[in-house]
Amino acid sequence: QVQLVESGGGLVQPGGSLRLSCAASGFTVWLSAISWFRQAPGKERELVARIASTGEITNYADSVTGRFTISRDNAENTVYLQMNSLKPEDTAVYYCNAMPWGMDTWGKGTLVTVSS
Repeated sequence: QVQLVESGGGLVQPGGSLRLSCAASGFTVWLSAISWFRQAPGKERELVARIASTGEITNYADSVTGRFTISRDNAENTVYLQMNSLKPEDTAVYYCNAMPWGMDTWGKGTLVTVSS
């Protein structure tokens, strides 16, 4: 069964850091492009970061470039999103996404709240 499970969200003060995890099962993250999306209240889901399959090519939304880093641990079959210098506007539910064998697969999301 193909599955993605996010974790690591929580409440953090502005300027703080969090690391989100996306644990995959049923497929190998090395062979699949993995993306992080987020959806803030009242807004549409947006792409935050993406890491290509079988390599280290990454892409980021302009709003997070220089603050967020996406990475992959093949041994753990997990993709991470390191988020630094967090801002209140980063508050959202964060989802990871992959399309192994063309199957559009989403996790249930993890909530990140940036507030003092």
